[in-house]
Amino acid sequence: MKKIINTSNAPAPIGPYNQAVLSNNTLYISGQIPMDPLSGNLIEGDIKKETLQCMENLKAILEAAEMSFEQVVKASIFVKDMKCFSDINEVYGSFFNAETAPARETVEVSNLPKYVNVEISMIAVR
Repeated sequence: MKKIINTSNAPAPIGPYNQAVLSNNTLYISGQIPMDPLSGNLIEGDIKKETLQCMENLKAILEAAEMSFEQVVKASIFVKDMKCFSDINEVYGSFFNAETAPARETVEVSNLPKYVNVEISMIAVR
């Protein structure tokens, strides 16, 4: 069974995809960029604020699926400049208990949608 999850509390998709798909008990969340869902504006100029917006968007999608960060089992972070990793990690880490944090990879990429500096996707399980 496949259920589409969308919420107005996270940015609307900008292409042929959904914010998340729930399949059985697994939630696959599309990559979230630092876009304010209310204004549609990008958060720019401060990687900590950019990461916080990504995480808030992910939180809104998890809540729409009646889930939380405690249920996240895998995260993928895509970053334009690995030199920003420690700041990204500080914000990202504040959403998790270190002892139960999900598996994760962080990958430096040459470009991201809308030329943002960070994008984060997640997988959660009920």
